[in-house]
Amino acid sequence: MANPEKKKPLILKQKPMFQVVYALIPLAVLSIYFFGWRSLAVLAAVNTAGFMAEYLMVRRYNQQVSSAVFVSNFIYALSLPPTIPLWIAVVGIVFGIIFGKMVFGGFGRNILNPAISGRAFIYVSFGVHLTSRWVNPLWGGAGGFAVWQADSVSGATPLIRLAGGEAVDVLKLSLGNVAGSFGETSAILILICGIYLMVRKVASYRIVFGGAIGFLALQTILWLLELGKFYDPFSALLSGSFLFGVMFCITDPISASQTTNTGRWIYGLIFGLLCALIRTFSSWPEAVTFAVLIANMFAPLLDHIIKQSKKKAKAA
Repeated sequence: MANPEKKKPLILKQKPMFQVVYALIPLAVLSIYFFGWRSLAVLAAVNTAGFMAEYLMVRRYNQQVSSAVFVSNFIYALSLPPTIPLWIAVVGIVFGIIFGKMVFGGFGRNILNPAISGRAFIYVSFGVHLTSRWVNPLWGGAGGFAVWQADSVSGATPLIRLAGGEAVDVLKLSLGNVAGSFGETSAILILICGIYLMVRKVASYRIVFGGAIGFLALQTILWLLELGKFYDPFSALLSGSFLFGVMFCITDPISASQTTNTGRWIYGLIFGLLCALIRTFSSWPEAVTFAVLIANMFAPLLDHIIKQSKKKAKAA
């Protein structure tokens, strides 16, 4: 008698994806310290909604939920402001998983970063909640571990203050004691977690360094020429979500340039240049969301052009 077909596990185990989640956990813990336990509630709601969105899409085809969905959930949740209503957070991740990933055929076929797709959707749909309702982080003692939510409202993030010509304390930017999104304030911790991923070869250092070089080079030129807003390069690098974006968002192995090292360098450069341009000349205080999606759209074309160029050179 033939053995019945073995039932597949519910979740497809992908070790690199779990390593990204491990790297994001310290940022999640720090977000609780800065902004209170509500940060954990947002993370839990987003993970539940994101998982269910993918599960309901794949069960019809008897497929497994990818471990990558948890990476998308963590990145998306940590990119949100502390005052985000839970229902808006849920709407965004459901949109990102379904329309940024599953409509393309699921894991490995999407051209856009699902987490950033979801964030872009709620950014343009609920702009007030994403751009103007910030809080000052708690600092000292037990911090946010002793409260549900930090409640001192602040009207300006470091990036907004820099745009207005104000000075920003570099030490606060480094430690994270500034207004901002849940997981995007501490430059030091983001760098440590990002370096871990590069050492583990989960994130491409070529994309990271390409993005940083492109951003710093163009931002320095714009600053020296006194064009647009008054972002000095170093403060601009530490402010906003650039470091979080270049370490965790643009390095997504599915939506990034994948086939050649040259493509990875160029892809990173495109992202960095776009961040500097959008920040300086647009009305949006933060450019990373749109820079990631635009770079994602050009990644397949970039890979195709480089592969064709190599074929022609080899034939010649």
